[in-house]
Amino acid sequence: MKLLFFITMLFFLSINSYAQSTKTKKQGKTISITETSVVKDTSGTIYQAEIWKKLLMTGYYYLKAVDSNDKNTAFLLIRRTEEEREAVFVKSPKPKETKSFTTGKEVKSFTAIDMKGKKYKLKDLKGKIVVLNFWFIACPPCRNEILELNKLVHNYRDSTNIIFLAFALDNRDELREFLKTTPFNYAIFNDGESIANHYAIDAYPTHVVIDQAGKAYFHTSGAGSTIIYWLNKSIEELSVKKVEEPHNNYD
Repeated sequence: MKLLFFITMLFFLSINSYAQSTKTKKQGKTISITETSVVKDTSGTIYQAEIWKKLLMTGYYYLKAVDSNDKNTAFLLIRRTEEEREAVFVKSPKPKETKSFTTGKEVKSFTAIDMKGKKYKLKDLKGKIVVLNFWFIACPPCRNEILELNKLVHNYRDSTNIIFLAFALDNRDELREFLKTTPFNYAIFNDGESIANHYAIDAYPTHVVIDQAGKAYFHTSGAGSTIIYWLNKSIEELSVKKVEEPHNNYD
């Protein structure tokens, strides 16, 4: 329960940082967005929390308080243009790094079998870009970013040099039911707690991009509308960057 609370707090902190005026302080009053806040678009259509949170994750939308003097104010959901969205992302600071990985240091190898029965050894993926995701079904920010992660996988569908692996804490049966209605296009691993413990991961979702030499290139935990941008940016940089030849010392 404490972990889920921590994850939820991370999610709302990340939303507030990109919501534009979702939190203001005036005459001693603090206005904050919560799951019970009224969120509507300019036509008056009201959105449930599950929907507007997913929209914020895309970076195409932000929230603006209707009345900054009213602590119970409603919020307007406003769409950015493609140019405005890109400008926000370009100016965005790099997400905070995890304590589980060290940028530029080799990532310990693992061996795991995905839900389709395919076996992966990290040390056998040398020379490729490896993108890792650690998540679980009951984690709201984990679920809300799946659509954007699927778009990322789709963008690199023609490349055999980029591998997407997602380790879920849930068991096989739970995942099978969940994936029936919410496809996740990474290679999915059930009962991933042992791999998460392998890296001392204690916050979700956690993302890691490993370069062709087996070293951590980008890693972060928590949610935020710019994380997908930084994942893509890291992949793009590694796709054109000359990386030193890997060594056989993962383990």
